[in-house]
Amino acid sequence: MKRLHQCVLIGSFLPLCWLGMMAVHELGHIAAGCATGGTVTRVVLHPLAISRTDVAPNPRPLVVVWAGPLVGVIIPLLIWGAIISLRVPGDYLTRFFAGFCCIANGAYIGVGSFDGIGDAGEMLRHGSPIWVLWMFGVLTIPVGFLCWHRLGPHFGLGQSHGQVSARAAYVSLTMLTVVLMLAFSLSSQE
Repeated sequence: MKRLHQCVLIGSFLPLCWLGMMAVHELGHIAAGCATGGTVTRVVLHPLAISRTDVAPNPRPLVVVWAGPLVGVIIPLLIWGAIISLRVPGDYLTRFFAGFCCIANGAYIGVGSFDGIGDAGEMLRHGSPIWVLWMFGVLTIPVGFLCWHRLGPHFGLGQSHGQVSARAAYVSLTMLTVVLMLAFSLSSQE
Protein backbone atom coordinates (compact mmCIF):
# COMPACT_ATOMS: atom_id res chain seq x y z
CA MET A 1 0.00 0.00 0.00
CA LYS A 2 2.87 2.39 0.70
CA ARG A 3 4.01 2.29 -2.95
CA LEU A 4 0.48 3.15 -4.05
CA HIS A 5 0.50 6.22 -1.81
CA GLN A 6 3.92 7.16 -3.15
CA CYS A 7 2.72 6.87 -6.76
CA VAL A 8 -0.42 8.88 -5.98
CA LEU A 9 1.63 11.63 -4.30
CA ILE A 10 4.27 11.93 -7.00
CA GLY A 11 1.84 11.33 -9.87
CA SER A 12 -0.56 14.03 -8.69
CA PHE A 13 1.82 16.55 -7.17
CA LEU A 14 4.09 17.00 -10.20
CA PRO A 15 1.27 18.02 -12.56
CA LEU A 16 -0.25 20.12 -9.77
CA CYS A 17 3.09 21.96 -9.47
CA TRP A 18 3.17 22.49 -13.25
CA LEU A 19 -0.34 23.95 -13.30
CA GLY A 20 0.33 26.06 -10.21
CA MET A 21 3.59 27.35 -11.68
CA MET A 22 1.80 28.41 -14.88
CA ALA A 23 -0.93 30.16 -12.88
CA VAL A 24 1.48 32.12 -10.68
CA HIS A 25 3.65 33.04 -13.69
CA GLU A 26 0.62 34.33 -15.61
CA LEU A 27 -0.58 36.18 -12.51
CA GLY A 28 2.64 38.20 -12.73
CA HIS A 29 1.94 39.16 -16.35
CA ILE A 30 -1.68 40.02 -15.52
CA ALA A 31 -0.79 42.18 -12.49
CA ALA A 32 1.94 44.04 -14.37
CA GLY A 33 -0.26 44.51 -17.42
CA CYS A 34 -2.99 46.10 -15.31
CA ALA A 35 -0.54 48.10 -13.16
CA THR A 36 1.16 49.67 -16.20
CA GLY A 37 -2.05 50.79 -17.89
CA GLY A 38 -2.39 47.86 -20.26
CA THR A 39 -5.47 45.81 -20.99
CA VAL A 40 -5.37 42.05 -20.54
CA THR A 41 -7.16 40.69 -23.60
CA ARG A 42 -6.61 36.97 -23.14
CA VAL A 43 -5.22 34.52 -20.61
CA VAL A 44 -4.63 30.89 -21.60
CA LEU A 45 -4.36 28.49 -18.65
CA HIS A 46 -5.44 25.23 -20.24
CA PRO A 47 -3.82 22.09 -18.77
CA LEU A 48 -2.88 20.80 -22.23
CA ALA A 49 -1.42 24.07 -23.53
CA ILE A 50 1.45 26.39 -22.76
CA SER A 51 0.07 29.29 -20.74
CA ARG A 52 0.11 32.82 -22.09
CA THR A 53 -1.23 36.28 -21.35
CA ASP A 54 -1.98 38.80 -24.08
CA VAL A 55 -1.92 42.49 -23.17
CA ALA A 56 -3.04 45.12 -25.70
CA PRO A 57 -2.39 47.94 -25.53
CA ASN A 58 0.79 47.19 -23.63
CA PRO A 59 2.52 50.48 -22.73
CA ARG A 60 5.34 48.77 -20.75
CA PRO A 61 5.98 45.41 -22.45
CA LEU A 62 9.35 44.83 -20.78
CA VAL A 63 7.83 45.26 -17.31
CA VAL A 64 4.93 42.96 -18.20
CA VAL A 65 7.12 40.22 -19.66
CA TRP A 66 9.59 40.23 -16.73
CA ALA A 67 6.78 40.23 -14.16
CA GLY A 68 5.77 36.68 -15.13
CA PRO A 69 8.97 34.90 -14.14
CA LEU A 70 9.76 37.28 -11.26
CA VAL A 71 6.35 36.85 -9.62
CA GLY A 72 6.50 33.17 -10.61
CA VAL A 73 9.58 32.76 -8.42
CA ILE A 74 8.92 35.24 -5.60
CA ILE A 75 5.32 34.31 -4.73
CA PRO A 76 6.01 30.56 -4.24
CA LEU A 77 9.04 31.38 -2.07
CA LEU A 78 6.89 33.76 0.02
CA ILE A 79 4.16 31.12 0.34
CA TRP A 80 6.73 28.60 1.53
CA GLY A 81 8.07 31.14 4.04
CA ALA A 82 4.56 31.84 5.34
CA ILE A 83 3.82 28.12 5.70
CA ILE A 84 7.05 27.63 7.66
CA SER A 85 6.35 30.58 9.95
CA LEU A 86 2.80 29.35 10.59
CA ARG A 87 4.14 25.84 11.29
CA VAL A 88 1.66 24.23 8.93
CA PRO A 89 2.23 20.48 8.57
CA GLY A 90 3.40 19.39 5.13
CA ASP A 91 5.58 22.43 4.55
CA TYR A 92 7.75 20.20 2.36
CA LEU A 93 5.04 20.37 -0.31
CA THR A 94 5.23 24.16 -0.57
CA ARG A 95 9.01 23.89 -0.41
CA PHE A 96 8.95 21.49 -3.38
CA PHE A 97 6.54 23.80 -5.24
CA ALA A 98 8.81 26.81 -4.62
CA GLY A 99 11.79 24.85 -5.93
CA PHE A 100 9.79 23.67 -8.94
CA CYS A 101 8.84 27.26 -9.79
CA CYS A 102 12.42 28.50 -9.43
CA ILE A 103 13.78 25.76 -11.70
CA ALA A 104 10.99 26.00 -14.29
CA ASN A 105 11.08 29.80 -14.58
CA GLY A 106 14.87 29.93 -14.50
CA ALA A 107 15.23 27.30 -17.21
CA TYR A 108 12.46 28.88 -19.31
CA ILE A 109 14.16 32.28 -19.33
CA GLY A 110 17.81 31.21 -19.24
CA VAL A 111 17.61 28.43 -21.83
CA GLY A 112 14.85 30.14 -23.82
CA SER A 113 17.24 33.01 -24.50
CA PHE A 114 19.25 30.80 -26.87
CA ASP A 115 16.35 30.34 -29.29
CA GLY A 116 14.52 33.55 -28.41
CA ILE A 117 11.31 31.70 -27.61
CA GLY A 118 8.34 32.73 -25.48
CA ASP A 119 8.96 35.32 -22.79
CA ALA A 120 12.72 35.16 -23.35
CA GLY A 121 12.24 36.19 -26.98
CA GLU A 122 9.99 39.07 -25.91
CA MET A 123 12.56 40.19 -23.33
CA LEU A 124 15.29 40.24 -25.95
CA ARG A 125 13.09 42.04 -28.51
CA HIS A 126 12.25 44.73 -25.95
CA GLY A 127 15.84 45.41 -24.95
CA SER A 128 16.86 43.05 -22.15
CA PRO A 129 20.50 42.07 -22.59
CA ILE A 130 20.91 38.32 -23.03
CA TRP A 131 23.28 38.12 -20.05
CA VAL A 132 20.44 39.32 -17.77
CA LEU A 133 18.33 36.36 -18.90
CA TRP A 134 21.25 34.00 -18.31
CA MET A 135 21.82 35.53 -14.86
CA PHE A 136 18.16 35.00 -13.98
CA GLY A 137 18.56 31.31 -14.79
CA VAL A 138 21.92 31.06 -13.03
CA LEU A 139 20.39 32.53 -9.86
CA THR A 140 16.99 30.84 -9.77
CA ILE A 141 17.82 27.28 -10.84
CA PRO A 142 20.29 26.66 -7.97
CA VAL A 143 17.79 28.19 -5.52
CA GLY A 144 15.26 25.65 -6.78
CA PHE A 145 17.68 22.78 -6.28
CA LEU A 146 18.46 24.07 -2.78
CA CYS A 147 14.73 24.04 -2.02
CA TRP A 148 14.58 20.42 -3.19
CA HIS A 149 17.65 19.36 -1.19
CA ARG A 150 16.82 16.44 1.15
CA LEU A 151 13.14 16.29 0.17
CA GLY A 152 13.44 12.79 -1.29
CA PRO A 153 12.31 10.93 1.86
CA HIS A 154 9.07 12.96 1.97
CA PHE A 155 8.28 11.52 -1.46
CA GLY A 156 9.22 7.96 -0.53
CA LEU A 157 12.68 8.08 -2.09
CA GLY A 158 15.92 6.87 -0.53
CA GLN A 159 15.83 5.44 2.98
CA SER A 160 12.07 5.88 3.38
CA HIS A 161 11.52 3.01 0.91
CA GLY A 162 8.26 4.30 -0.54
CA GLN A 163 6.75 5.49 2.73
CA VAL A 164 4.86 8.79 2.30
CA SER A 165 2.02 10.55 4.05
CA ALA A 166 -1.20 8.99 2.77
CA ARG A 167 -2.99 12.21 3.72
CA ALA A 168 -0.59 14.29 1.59
CA ALA A 169 -1.05 11.89 -1.32
CA TYR A 170 -4.84 12.10 -1.33
CA VAL A 171 -4.97 15.84 -0.62
CA SER A 172 -2.67 16.31 -3.62
CA LEU A 173 -4.84 14.05 -5.79
CA THR A 174 -7.99 15.89 -4.71
CA MET A 175 -6.40 19.28 -5.41
CA LEU A 176 -5.24 18.13 -8.85
CA THR A 177 -8.72 16.81 -9.65
CA VAL A 178 -10.37 20.10 -8.62
CA VAL A 179 -7.82 22.20 -10.54
CA LEU A 180 -8.21 20.08 -13.67
CA MET A 181 -12.01 20.22 -13.50
CA LEU A 182 -11.91 24.00 -13.11
CA ALA A 183 -9.33 24.44 -15.85
CA PHE A 184 -11.17 22.27 -18.36
CA SER A 185 -14.57 23.79 -17.58
CA LEU A 186 -13.33 27.39 -17.73
CA SER A 187 -11.25 26.77 -20.85
CA SER A 188 -14.21 25.32 -22.75
CA GLN A 189 -16.12 28.59 -22.26
CA GLU A 190 -13.77 30.56 -24.53
